[in-house]
Amino acid sequence: MDLHHEQLAQVFLSGDEEKALNYTYRLLENHPRAYVFENLITPAMYHVGKLWENNEISVADEHLATAICDFVLSKIESDHEVPKRRQQQSYKVLLFGVEEEQHYIGLKMVADTFKEHGWRVRYLGPDLPMEHSMLQIRKFQPDVIGISAALSYRIPAIKKSIEAFTQLEWKPTIMIGGRLAYKFDLSEFESDQVMVIKNIGHLTHWFKEGREESINETS
Repeated sequence: MDLHHEQLAQVFLSGDEEKALNYTYRLLENHPRAYVFENLITPAMYHVGKLWENNEISVADEHLATAICDFVLSKIESDHEVPKRRQQQSYKVLLFGVEEEQHYIGLKMVADTFKEHGWRVRYLGPDLPMEHSMLQIRKFQPDVIGISAALSYRIPAIKKSIEAFTQLEWKPTIMIGGRLAYKFDLSEFESDQVMVIKNIGHLTHWFKEGREESINETS
C-alpha cells in the first residue's frame, strides 16, 4: 500500500499540527504503530532530509518539520497508552543519540516501540557525551542500551561507546540504530553482545523471535 510519505512530509513542512495528527491517526486506525512508523513517518522524514540536502528547503523548514513530527509522536504515545505487562518490571532499555548527533525522531519511535512491548524505557535524547551516558547507564542498569546516529562522521563515537559498554559487568545487549545503520554496513561491530538494528521492522522482528534468548545469552 502506498502511504504517501511525501504528502505527509509536506504536511510536516507546512507546520499544520492538527492536519499531520489527523493524517497519521487515520492510518493508525487500520495499521499497527510499527507499520506506520516504518512505512510512513520514517520515509517522510528521510524525504524532508533529502529536500534539505538538495537545497530545496531551508534549515528552518527542516526544523519545523521535525518539530511537527515530534508533536505527532508525542500525541501518539500519550493517546495510545500501553497497558502494563508482566515483563515491564523485568526488562529495561536506555536510549540516546551519541555525542554531537542531533537527530532524535527515530529514537522516539524506538522508545515507543519498547513501551508498546511492556519495557521500562529511559530515553535520554540526542547529543549525549559518553561520561554522562555512562552515569545513567550505571544507575539504571538496563538490559539493552540503544545508541543512534545518522551520519558516517559518528562512527568513531559509536565505536567508543561499544568499547565502553561491552565492559559493563552485567553484559547488556547493545543496539546500534539510526540512519547510519540503515545506510551503511556496520556488521564489523556486531557480536554476541552487539547488534545492528536497521529499522523499526527489524526491531519488531527481534521482539518476536529472540528478545529473551538474546538477553539471557549476554547476561
